[in-house]
Amino acid sequence: MEAVGKVAGGAGLGELPELCAAEVLLHLDAPEICRLARLNRAFRGAAAADFVWEAKLPENYGYLLDFVDGAMEGGGGGRERSVMGKKEVYARLAKAVPFDGGKKELWLEKSKGGVCIALSSKSLVITGIDDRRYWSHMPTTESRFHSVAYLQQIWWFEVVGELEFCFPAGTYSLYFRLHLGKASTRFGRRVCSSEQIHGWDKKPVRFQLSTSDGQHALSQCYLDEPGSWILYHVGDFVASTTEQPIKLKFSLAQIDCTHTKGGLCVDSVLIYPKGFQQEKVISSQK
Repeated sequence: MEAVGKVAGGAGLGELPELCAAEVLLHLDAPEICRLARLNRAFRGAAAADFVWEAKLPENYGYLLDFVDGAMEGGGGGRERSVMGKKEVYARLAKAVPFDGGKKELWLEKSKGGVCIALSSKSLVITGIDDRRYWSHMPTTESRFHSVAYLQQIWWFEVVGELEFCFPAGTYSLYFRLHLGKASTRFGRRVCSSEQIHGWDKKPVRFQLSTSDGQHALSQCYLDEPGSWILYHVGDFVASTTEQPIKLKFSLAQIDCTHTKGGLCVDSVLIYPKGFQQEKVISSQK
């Protein structure tokens, strides 16, 4: 950004040819492109160029756009594809779109344009979830799905999920988003009850990830740090082609029945491009 300013300052920023401005934008992330578009007419015009935004889109953005349009109510989901500019395509994909009855969401992270997917607790198979002696669905503003599964107490703890999707080629990380303790708001302040937290210090929980093309990850760790939402890293997988969907199976479990465990919130499973993270991450032991 500093270098751009110096070059433009010497020649007159307003005189920079639009094609040159576009060449600069090709080396920037989407948020930086939008900021530079406010500088002058050349950058504003360049920031609307299809070839600039097509370079920022995932290679299978056509498939992603079909997926998003199909997930939106009534199909269509907006303007006809033929009249949409690539910037508009990027903007549509960067907005989280619910699918599978609102139990999952898909979006592009705005900086690098990588595909992100979130699966709510309601999309997962949780042992004993329908028995209110063990579990309850707790409304909260701290989840993108506005609800989490709260475990009061159980002997056999297991959460399993699946997803089949055509990811853009690359490496992805899969996380469980968990919270020890029951968080609430009292007199405008966030408080966390740790009354029911027990059993997680006796044995580690085991995380597993497998893919339809033979990739596997197995790790384990103890759950601690009550009062904070934490992403527990299950493992990474590589999507090598956009031609065929890859099927993921993943789980976390603590099935030692010599003791009960409880006081845990299960929010979601998150799939991010490797290296992208927004919250505290704990890496499990292999």
